[in-house]
Amino acid sequence: MDLLPPPGAGGNTVRILMINYEYPPLGGGGGVIHRATAVELATRHEITVLTSGMSGLPREEVQDGLRILRVPVLGRRGLPTASIPSMLSFFASSLVDGGWRLRRGSFQLVHTHFAVPTGPSAVLLARALGLPHVLSIHGGDLFDPSKKLSPHRVAPLRAAVRWVLRSVDRVVAQSRNTRQNVYRYYGVNREVDLIPHGIPRPSFRPASRAELGFGDPKFLLVTVGRLVRRKGLGQLLEAVVRLRDTGTALAIVGSGPQEEELRRRAAEMGIADCVFFTGAVDEERKYQILAASDLYVSTTLHEGFGLVYLEAMQAGLPVVSYGYGGQSDFLRDGETGALVAPGDVAAFVLAARGLLQDPASRERMARRGGEVASLYSIGACARAYERLYEETLKDLPGASRKELIVCPGVESVLGRSFREVPERSVKVT
Repeated sequence: MDLLPPPGAGGNTVRILMINYEYPPLGGGGGVIHRATAVELATRHEITVLTSGMSGLPREEVQDGLRILRVPVLGRRGLPTASIPSMLSFFASSLVDGGWRLRRGSFQLVHTHFAVPTGPSAVLLARALGLPHVLSIHGGDLFDPSKKLSPHRVAPLRAAVRWVLRSVDRVVAQSRNTRQNVYRYYGVNREVDLIPHGIPRPSFRPASRAELGFGDPKFLLVTVGRLVRRKGLGQLLEAVVRLRDTGTALAIVGSGPQEEELRRRAAEMGIADCVFFTGAVDEERKYQILAASDLYVSTTLHEGFGLVYLEAMQAGLPVVSYGYGGQSDFLRDGETGALVAPGDVAAFVLAARGLLQDPASRERMARRGGEVASLYSIGACARAYERLYEETLKDLPGASRKELIVCPGVESVLGRSFREVPERSVKVT
Protein backbone atom coordinates (compact mmCIF):
# COMPACT_ATOMS: atom_id res chain seq x y z
CA MET A 1 0.00 0.00 0.00
CA ASP A 2 1.39 3.41 -0.97
CA LEU A 3 1.28 5.68 2.10
CA LEU A 4 2.48 8.81 0.32
CA PRO A 5 -0.06 11.60 0.98
CA PRO A 6 -1.60 13.52 -1.91
CA PRO A 7 0.01 16.76 -3.10
CA GLY A 8 -0.84 19.93 -1.17
CA ALA A 9 -3.32 22.37 -2.64
CA GLY A 10 -2.15 25.48 -4.47
CA GLY A 11 1.28 26.78 -5.51
CA ASN A 12 4.19 24.74 -6.81
CA THR A 13 4.23 21.48 -4.90
CA VAL A 14 7.69 20.36 -3.79
CA ARG A 15 8.43 16.77 -2.79
CA ILE A 16 10.56 17.08 0.34
CA LEU A 17 12.38 14.42 2.33
CA MET A 18 12.90 15.61 5.91
CA ILE A 19 15.38 13.74 8.12
CA ASN A 20 15.52 14.10 11.89
CA TYR A 21 16.76 11.56 14.42
CA GLU A 22 13.94 12.70 16.75
CA TYR A 23 10.38 13.49 15.75
CA PRO A 24 7.35 13.68 18.08
CA PRO A 25 6.40 11.88 20.18
CA LEU A 26 10.17 11.42 20.59
CA GLY A 27 12.42 14.24 21.76
CA GLY A 28 12.07 17.87 22.72
CA GLY A 29 11.88 21.33 21.19
CA GLY A 30 13.74 20.61 17.96
CA GLY A 31 11.30 17.88 17.05
CA VAL A 32 8.31 19.97 18.11
CA ILE A 33 9.19 22.87 15.82
CA HIS A 34 10.04 20.42 13.03
CA ARG A 35 6.58 18.86 13.28
CA ALA A 36 4.78 22.21 13.45
CA THR A 37 6.61 23.51 10.37
CA ALA A 38 6.21 20.23 8.49
CA VAL A 39 2.47 20.09 9.17
CA GLU A 40 2.09 23.64 7.87
CA LEU A 41 4.16 22.86 4.77
CA ALA A 42 2.24 19.63 4.15
CA THR A 43 -0.85 21.68 3.26
CA ARG A 44 1.00 22.75 0.10
CA HIS A 45 3.78 20.19 -0.43
CA GLU A 46 4.50 16.46 -0.23
CA ILE A 47 6.45 15.75 2.96
CA THR A 48 8.12 12.50 4.02
CA VAL A 49 9.90 12.36 7.41
CA LEU A 50 12.64 9.81 8.13
CA THR A 51 13.21 9.44 11.88
CA SER A 52 13.99 7.06 14.75
CA GLY A 53 11.61 4.36 15.89
CA MET A 54 10.76 3.00 19.29
CA SER A 55 8.77 0.11 20.65
CA GLY A 56 5.05 0.85 20.31
CA LEU A 57 5.41 3.27 17.40
CA PRO A 58 4.44 2.14 13.86
CA ARG A 59 7.27 1.72 11.36
CA GLU A 60 5.33 3.73 8.77
CA GLU A 61 2.24 5.91 8.95
CA VAL A 62 0.53 8.99 7.56
CA GLN A 63 0.01 11.61 10.26
CA ASP A 64 -1.11 15.24 9.91
CA GLY A 65 -0.97 14.96 6.12
CA LEU A 66 2.64 13.77 5.90
CA ARG A 67 4.35 10.43 5.67
CA ILE A 68 6.52 9.21 8.56
CA LEU A 69 9.12 6.45 8.19
CA ARG A 70 10.73 5.20 11.40
CA VAL A 71 13.96 3.18 11.45
CA PRO A 72 15.01 0.95 14.37
CA VAL A 73 17.66 2.27 16.77
CA LEU A 74 19.39 0.77 19.78
CA GLY A 75 18.75 1.72 23.39
CA ARG A 76 15.81 4.09 22.99
CA ARG A 77 13.97 3.59 26.29
CA GLY A 78 11.96 6.77 26.73
CA LEU A 79 10.16 9.43 24.75
CA PRO A 80 11.89 12.58 26.10
CA THR A 81 15.60 11.78 25.80
CA ALA A 82 17.77 9.89 23.32
CA SER A 83 20.54 7.58 24.51
CA ILE A 84 24.03 7.63 23.01
CA PRO A 85 23.49 4.16 21.43
CA SER A 86 20.25 5.34 19.81
CA MET A 87 21.97 8.39 18.31
CA LEU A 88 24.97 6.40 17.06
CA SER A 89 22.83 3.61 15.60
CA PHE A 90 20.65 6.12 13.71
CA PHE A 91 23.57 6.65 11.32
CA ALA A 92 23.64 3.04 10.07
CA SER A 93 19.92 2.43 10.36
CA SER A 94 18.92 5.54 8.42
CA LEU A 95 21.35 4.63 5.65
CA VAL A 96 20.50 0.94 5.39
CA ASP A 97 16.88 0.60 6.42
CA GLY A 98 15.97 4.17 5.47
CA GLY A 99 17.82 4.08 2.17
CA TRP A 100 16.11 0.84 1.17
CA ARG A 101 12.65 2.19 1.97
CA LEU A 102 13.29 5.56 0.33
CA ARG A 103 13.96 3.93 -3.03
CA ARG A 104 10.17 4.03 -3.58
CA GLY A 105 10.09 7.82 -3.20
CA SER A 106 10.60 10.56 -5.71
CA PHE A 107 11.96 13.64 -3.97
CA GLN A 108 13.22 17.04 -5.07
CA LEU A 109 14.97 18.24 -1.94
CA VAL A 110 16.32 16.99 1.40
CA HIS A 111 15.79 19.04 4.57
CA THR A 112 17.75 17.82 7.61
CA HIS A 113 17.35 18.82 11.25
CA PHE A 114 20.42 18.77 13.57
CA ALA A 115 24.02 18.69 12.32
CA VAL A 116 24.58 15.72 14.63
CA PRO A 117 23.48 13.04 15.01
CA THR A 118 21.23 13.41 11.93
CA GLY A 119 23.60 15.20 9.59
CA PRO A 120 26.26 12.62 8.60
CA SER A 121 23.86 10.00 7.24
CA ALA A 122 21.59 12.70 5.78
CA VAL A 123 24.49 14.10 3.75
CA LEU A 124 25.22 10.64 2.34
CA LEU A 125 21.53 9.99 1.57
CA ALA A 126 21.16 13.35 -0.18
CA ARG A 127 24.24 12.61 -2.28
CA ALA A 128 22.99 9.11 -3.12
CA LEU A 129 19.65 10.58 -4.20
CA GLY A 130 21.37 13.42 -6.08
CA LEU A 131 19.30 16.08 -4.31
CA PRO A 132 19.96 19.60 -3.00
CA HIS A 133 20.29 19.67 0.76
CA VAL A 134 19.09 22.17 3.39
CA LEU A 135 20.28 21.82 6.99
CA SER A 136 18.53 23.38 10.01
CA ILE A 137 20.75 23.64 13.09
CA HIS A 138 19.04 23.93 16.45
CA GLY A 139 21.70 24.97 18.95
CA GLY A 140 22.40 21.91 21.06
CA ASP A 141 23.87 20.12 18.04
CA LEU A 142 26.66 22.74 18.09
CA PHE A 143 26.96 23.82 21.73
CA ASP A 144 25.69 22.44 25.04
CA PRO A 145 27.61 23.74 28.08
CA SER A 146 26.05 21.10 30.34
CA LYS A 147 27.58 18.14 28.48
CA LYS A 148 31.17 16.89 28.47
CA LEU A 149 30.39 15.35 25.09
CA SER A 150 29.06 18.57 23.57
CA PRO A 151 30.20 18.69 19.92
CA HIS A 152 32.14 21.93 20.48
CA ARG A 153 34.33 20.18 23.10
CA VAL A 154 35.00 16.82 21.39
CA ALA A 155 37.36 16.87 18.40
CA PRO A 156 35.76 13.99 16.41
CA LEU A 157 32.27 15.43 16.90
CA ARG A 158 33.53 18.91 16.04
CA ALA A 159 35.04 17.53 12.84
CA ALA A 160 31.77 15.75 11.97
CA VAL A 161 29.75 18.95 12.48
CA ARG A 162 32.24 20.95 10.41
CA TRP A 163 32.03 18.40 7.58
CA VAL A 164 28.22 18.46 7.61
CA LEU A 165 28.12 22.27 7.65
CA ARG A 166 30.41 22.37 4.62
CA SER A 167 28.63 19.56 2.74
CA VAL A 168 25.09 20.94 2.49
CA ASP A 169 23.74 23.55 0.08
CA ARG A 170 22.15 25.79 2.68
CA VAL A 171 22.55 26.12 6.46
CA VAL A 172 19.72 27.67 8.49
CA ALA A 173 20.05 28.88 12.08
CA GLN A 174 17.05 29.77 14.19
CA SER A 175 18.83 32.47 16.20
CA ARG A 176 21.81 34.77 16.06
CA ASN A 177 23.42 32.86 18.92
CA THR A 178 23.29 29.58 16.99
CA ARG A 179 24.59 31.28 13.86
CA GLN A 180 27.47 32.83 15.82
CA ASN A 181 28.42 29.41 17.19
CA VAL A 182 28.95 28.16 13.64
CA TYR A 183 31.80 30.63 13.31
CA ARG A 184 32.94 30.68 16.95
CA TYR A 185 33.50 26.95 17.30
CA TYR A 186 33.64 25.52 13.79
CA GLY A 187 35.28 28.20 11.64
CA VAL A 188 33.06 27.42 8.66
CA ASN A 189 33.39 30.28 6.20
CA ARG A 190 29.96 30.32 4.62
CA GLU A 191 26.75 32.31 4.88
CA VAL A 192 24.20 31.02 7.37
CA ASP A 193 20.57 31.96 6.87
CA LEU A 194 18.36 32.99 9.78
CA ILE A 195 14.80 31.69 10.05
CA PRO A 196 13.40 32.09 13.57
CA HIS A 197 10.99 29.47 14.83
CA GLY A 198 7.27 30.06 14.78
CA ILE A 199 4.40 28.85 16.94
CA PRO A 200 0.80 27.95 16.10
CA ARG A 201 -1.96 30.03 17.67
CA PRO A 202 -3.11 28.11 20.76
CA SER A 203 -6.67 27.05 21.45
CA PHE A 204 -7.48 25.92 24.98
CA ARG A 205 -10.07 26.09 27.74
CA PRO A 206 -8.86 28.17 30.70
CA ALA A 207 -8.56 26.30 34.00
CA SER A 208 -8.08 27.41 37.60
CA ARG A 209 -4.99 26.58 39.65
CA ALA A 210 -7.07 24.36 41.91
CA GLU A 211 -8.44 22.48 38.90
CA LEU A 212 -4.87 21.98 37.66
CA GLY A 213 -3.82 20.55 41.02
CA PHE A 214 -1.75 23.48 42.31
CA GLY A 215 -3.97 24.54 45.19
CA ASP A 216 -4.18 28.30 45.58
CA PRO A 217 -0.70 29.84 46.00
CA LYS A 218 -0.43 33.62 46.06
CA PHE A 219 1.96 33.50 43.09
CA LEU A 220 2.65 30.69 40.62
CA LEU A 221 5.85 30.47 38.62
CA VAL A 222 6.08 28.03 35.70
CA THR A 223 8.84 26.49 33.62
CA VAL A 224 8.46 24.04 30.73
CA GLY A 225 10.98 21.64 29.20
CA ARG A 226 12.77 18.35 29.43
CA LEU A 227 14.21 17.68 32.87
CA VAL A 228 17.85 17.54 31.82
CA ARG A 229 20.98 19.14 33.27
CA ARG A 230 21.12 21.89 30.65
CA LYS A 231 17.91 23.39 32.01
CA GLY A 232 19.66 24.35 35.28
CA LEU A 233 16.61 23.45 37.35
CA GLY A 234 18.63 23.07 40.54
CA GLN A 235 19.23 26.82 40.44
CA LEU A 236 15.51 27.40 39.93
CA LEU A 237 14.79 25.41 43.09
CA GLU A 238 17.25 27.65 44.94
CA ALA A 239 15.30 30.67 43.69
CA VAL A 240 12.03 29.19 45.00
CA VAL A 241 13.59 28.76 48.45
CA ARG A 242 14.50 32.47 48.49
CA LEU A 243 11.02 33.48 47.27
CA ARG A 244 9.08 31.34 49.70
CA ASP A 245 8.25 34.31 51.94
CA THR A 246 6.18 35.75 49.05
CA GLY A 247 3.83 32.74 48.97
CA THR A 248 5.30 31.55 45.68
CA ALA A 249 4.93 28.06 44.17
CA LEU A 250 6.57 26.57 41.08
CA ALA A 251 5.10 24.30 38.39
CA ILE A 252 7.70 22.24 36.51
CA VAL A 253 6.12 20.98 33.30
CA GLY A 254 7.91 18.14 31.52
CA SER A 255 9.68 14.87 32.15
CA GLY A 256 13.22 13.62 31.85
CA PRO A 257 16.11 11.81 33.53
CA GLN A 258 16.61 14.42 36.29
CA GLU A 259 13.09 14.19 37.69
CA GLU A 260 13.84 11.94 40.66
CA GLU A 261 16.95 13.93 41.58
CA LEU A 262 14.99 17.20 41.45
CA ARG A 263 12.18 15.78 43.58
CA ARG A 264 14.71 14.66 46.16
CA ARG A 265 16.43 18.06 46.18
CA ALA A 266 13.11 19.88 46.57
CA ALA A 267 12.33 17.70 49.61
CA GLU A 268 15.79 18.32 51.11
CA MET A 269 15.31 22.08 50.62
CA GLY A 270 11.94 21.97 52.38
CA ILE A 271 9.95 23.14 49.36
CA ALA A 272 8.36 19.87 48.22
CA ASP A 273 4.94 21.28 49.17
CA CYS A 274 5.25 24.22 46.77
CA VAL A 275 7.03 22.60 43.79
CA PHE A 276 4.69 20.71 41.45
CA PHE A 277 6.04 18.19 38.93
CA THR A 278 3.36 17.72 36.27
CA GLY A 279 5.24 15.34 33.98
CA ALA A 280 4.71 15.56 30.23
CA VAL A 281 1.37 17.11 29.31
CA ASP A 282 -0.56 17.72 26.09
CA GLU A 283 -0.70 21.12 24.38
CA GLU A 284 -4.01 22.19 25.94
CA ARG A 285 -2.89 21.37 29.48
CA LYS A 286 0.44 23.15 28.88
CA TYR A 287 -1.33 26.35 27.86
CA GLN A 288 -3.79 26.02 30.73
CA ILE A 289 -0.86 25.92 33.16
CA LEU A 290 0.86 28.84 31.47
CA ALA A 291 -2.29 30.95 31.51
CA ALA A 292 -2.89 30.18 35.21
CA SER A 293 0.60 31.35 36.19
CA ASP A 294 2.09 34.75 37.05
CA LEU A 295 5.62 34.50 35.61
CA TYR A 296 7.49 32.22 33.23
CA VAL A 297 10.91 31.47 34.71
CA SER A 298 14.00 29.78 33.29
CA THR A 299 17.51 29.20 34.59
CA THR A 300 18.59 27.20 31.55
CA LEU A 301 22.31 27.22 30.81
CA HIS A 302 21.67 27.64 27.10
CA GLU A 303 18.84 27.61 24.56
CA GLY A 304 19.38 27.58 20.82
CA PHE A 305 16.10 29.45 20.43
CA GLY A 306 13.66 28.89 23.29
CA LEU A 307 10.30 28.21 21.67
CA VAL A 308 8.54 27.91 25.02
CA TYR A 309 9.35 31.53 25.87
CA LEU A 310 7.17 32.58 22.93
CA GLU A 311 4.43 30.20 24.07
CA ALA A 312 4.54 31.75 27.53
CA MET A 313 4.44 35.28 26.09
CA GLN A 314 1.50 34.31 23.90
CA ALA A 315 -0.26 33.04 27.03
CA GLY A 316 0.23 36.45 28.68
CA LEU A 317 3.28 35.90 30.90
CA PRO A 318 6.31 38.12 31.51
CA VAL A 319 9.55 36.12 31.37
CA VAL A 320 12.41 36.07 33.89
CA SER A 321 15.39 34.25 32.40
CA TYR A 322 19.11 34.10 32.07
CA GLY A 323 20.14 36.29 29.17
CA TYR A 324 22.45 34.05 27.12
CA GLY A 325 21.19 32.07 24.15
CA GLY A 326 18.72 32.32 21.30
CA GLN A 327 16.06 33.85 23.55
CA SER A 328 18.05 37.10 23.61
CA ASP A 329 16.81 37.73 20.05
CA PHE A 330 13.28 38.46 21.21
CA LEU A 331 13.36 38.92 25.00
CA ARG A 332 14.03 42.47 26.19
CA ASP A 333 15.00 43.34 29.75
CA GLY A 334 12.41 45.69 31.20
CA GLU A 335 10.17 45.25 28.18
CA THR A 336 9.07 41.61 28.01
CA GLY A 337 10.34 40.67 31.46
CA ALA A 338 13.78 40.53 33.04
CA LEU A 339 17.10 39.12 31.81
CA VAL A 340 19.94 38.45 34.23
CA ALA A 341 23.47 37.09 33.91
CA PRO A 342 23.67 33.28 33.67
CA GLY A 343 24.22 31.67 37.06
CA ASP A 344 23.35 34.78 39.08
CA VAL A 345 20.58 33.33 41.25
CA ALA A 346 20.54 36.38 43.52
CA ALA A 347 19.83 38.72 40.59
CA PHE A 348 17.25 36.25 39.28
CA VAL A 349 15.41 36.25 42.63
CA LEU A 350 15.57 40.05 42.85
CA ALA A 351 14.05 40.41 39.37
CA ALA A 352 11.29 37.85 40.05
CA ARG A 353 10.48 39.38 43.42
CA GLY A 354 10.25 42.85 41.89
CA LEU A 355 7.80 41.71 39.23
CA LEU A 356 5.67 39.71 41.64
CA GLN A 357 5.27 42.85 43.74
CA ASP A 358 4.48 45.06 40.73
CA PRO A 359 1.28 43.92 38.95
CA ALA A 360 1.24 47.02 36.71
CA SER A 361 4.66 46.15 35.28
CA ARG A 362 3.62 42.51 34.82
CA GLU A 363 0.56 43.62 32.87
CA ARG A 364 2.59 46.01 30.69
CA MET A 365 5.22 43.35 29.96
CA ALA A 366 2.56 40.74 29.22
CA ARG A 367 1.02 43.02 26.59
CA ARG A 368 4.37 43.69 24.95
CA GLY A 369 5.30 40.02 25.07
CA GLY A 370 2.08 39.11 23.30
CA GLU A 371 2.84 41.65 20.56
CA VAL A 372 6.32 40.20 20.06
CA ALA A 373 5.11 36.58 20.10
CA SER A 374 2.50 37.35 17.43
CA LEU A 375 5.32 38.07 14.95
CA TYR A 376 6.65 34.54 15.28
CA SER A 377 3.85 32.62 13.61
CA ILE A 378 4.28 29.12 12.23
CA GLY A 379 2.89 30.37 8.92
CA ALA A 380 5.63 32.99 8.59
CA CYS A 381 8.26 30.38 9.46
CA ALA A 382 6.93 27.97 6.81
CA ARG A 383 6.78 30.70 4.15
CA ALA A 384 10.40 31.63 4.86
CA TYR A 385 11.39 28.00 4.33
CA GLU A 386 9.41 27.90 1.09
CA ARG A 387 11.36 30.88 -0.17
CA LEU A 388 14.59 29.15 0.78
CA TYR A 389 13.51 25.92 -0.96
CA GLU A 390 12.73 27.90 -4.10
CA GLU A 391 16.16 29.53 -4.08
CA THR A 392 17.88 26.19 -3.40
CA LEU A 393 16.06 24.42 -6.24
CA LYS A 394 17.01 27.24 -8.59
CA ASP A 395 20.61 26.66 -7.49
CA LEU A 396 21.22 30.34 -6.77
CA PRO A 397 24.82 30.88 -5.69
CA GLY A 398 25.18 32.15 -2.14
CA ALA A 399 27.17 35.17 -3.26
CA SER A 400 24.22 36.48 -5.27
CA ARG A 401 21.92 36.75 -2.25
CA LYS A 402 21.48 40.28 -1.00
CA GLU A 403 20.01 39.40 2.39
CA LEU A 404 19.53 36.56 4.79
CA ILE A 405 16.18 34.83 4.95
CA VAL A 406 14.10 36.10 7.85
CA CYS A 407 10.42 35.92 8.74
CA PRO A 408 8.42 39.05 7.92
CA GLY A 409 8.03 41.35 10.91
CA VAL A 410 10.81 39.74 12.93
CA GLU A 411 13.43 42.25 11.78
CA SER A 412 11.53 44.91 13.70
CA VAL A 413 12.30 42.95 16.86
CA LEU A 414 15.84 41.85 16.03
CA GLY A 415 16.86 45.18 14.54
CA ARG A 416 19.50 45.58 11.86
CA SER A 417 22.01 43.57 13.91
CA PHE A 418 20.56 40.29 12.62
CA ARG A 419 22.52 40.93 9.43
CA GLU A 420 25.82 41.33 11.22
CA VAL A 421 28.26 38.43 10.77
CA PRO A 422 30.56 37.77 13.73
CA GLU A 423 34.26 36.99 13.49
CA ARG A 424 34.84 33.69 11.76
CA SER A 425 38.33 32.89 13.07
CA VAL A 426 38.20 32.11 16.78
CA LYS A 427 39.86 29.73 19.14
CA VAL A 428 37.85 26.62 20.04
CA THR A 429 37.52 26.11 23.82
